[in-house]
Amino acid sequence: MRRILTLSLLLALFSVPAVHAQSRDLGARGDLLDRVAVVVNDGVVVQSQIDQQVSAITRRLREQGTQLPAASVLRQQVTERLVLQEIQMQRAQKVGLRIPDEGLNNQLREIATQNHIEFDQLPDALAHEGIVYAEYREDMRRDMTLQVLRQRDVLSRIYVSPREIDQFIAKQAANKNADVSYNVSHILLALPEAATPAQLEQAEKLGNDIRGRAQKGEDFGQLAVSYSQAQTALERGALGWRKGNELPTFIADMVGKMQPGEVSEPVRTPSGFHLIRLNESRSDRDPLIVNQTHARHILIKTSELQDDETVRGRLQTIRDRIAAGTDDFGAIAKAVSEDPGSGSEGGDLGWTSGGTFVPEFETAMQTLAEGEISQPFRTQYGWHIIQLLGHRAQDMSTDERRRRAYEKIRASKLDEETELWLRRLRDEAYVDVRS
Repeated sequence: MRRILTLSLLLALFSVPAVHAQSRDLGARGDLLDRVAVVVNDGVVVQSQIDQQVSAITRRLREQGTQLPAASVLRQQVTERLVLQEIQMQRAQKVGLRIPDEGLNNQLREIATQNHIEFDQLPDALAHEGIVYAEYREDMRRDMTLQVLRQRDVLSRIYVSPREIDQFIAKQAANKNADVSYNVSHILLALPEAATPAQLEQAEKLGNDIRGRAQKGEDFGQLAVSYSQAQTALERGALGWRKGNELPTFIADMVGKMQPGEVSEPVRTPSGFHLIRLNESRSDRDPLIVNQTHARHILIKTSELQDDETVRGRLQTIRDRIAAGTDDFGAIAKAVSEDPGSGSEGGDLGWTSGGTFVPEFETAMQTLAEGEISQPFRTQYGWHIIQLLGHRAQDMSTDERRRRAYEKIRASKLDEETELWLRRLRDEAYVDVRS
């Protein structure tokens, strides 16, 4: 059985493994009772959550060949991660964020597709891996909720000015390393917003000690697991491959001068002291010639009166009549399409670049020949049919360069802003560690 691709991703990020806890107290009647490990505002982190994540992360680190940190250090890392998750989930609930079943199912369908199985086969495939489907769904819902919350509270609030874009483009034009990507690892020694001189001195000294150990040959990933307070700590501090201008500015400024294997001196930012290790670098060519697609579609949504099968059958009839030449696509789209953006335009979506639409829509569109009409298919928005009108390679040098500059500037600010946001949430929360 092919292993579910997203399982490892979930475990690497935030998931609580879908297994029963092994360390619980017995109640007076002999029932297993979970023990409160941490009180977080009006919520709790229970002992079984910590035990489960410690067990899963221990297995993963052993599979990677990483020496385990002291049990107390690993438990502290896991506990702090779960505390931050609980704080964020409370924040999401407070602002009314909830991933609907339809959006969750679409994500699970994508996972099934990536693993070359049908959606209804996913529970059995997970069971084969020892994972309870219902718990997997809720883990996925939680991770999606956290992503949306961070987009709302962090990403949407990052401002990129036109002047920043102009300066970025000018700097990139003059930078011979603009097309270089870096594989970077990172350790954060976090500081409170009002750190005392003694706290600053202690953190900087620890940073220098860690750097010295890394320079003497200790594994940087192991040191990250043991000491880093960044969200990537339990992933061995890995930030992965990023273009230089997609990294936080202070990291980009350092790695451009570093050799692979080199570890930076501790660098202070508002979130704390950082140690950076350059693992590898490579030169990338990123052309500004963009492949675009011109298509039109008809969207019909399900309702209390029209279930999936009814809507699919209705679209099938429409599709067959258009294909036979009986009806005109544009006229029918104007009459019945429920897409507020394109319905009045005869379903015309204009020229679009890859990644504009949800994955199911992109996949269906990419399989069509020019003039062909798709079979009905479903996305989170409803049921669609698409007609492909054409392809072109478009020179987007000016517009695309500015769009990419905006995205890269925003991405370079995201990591630091996220760490600061998490520190603020943590500092404002009531946290009582009981074990």
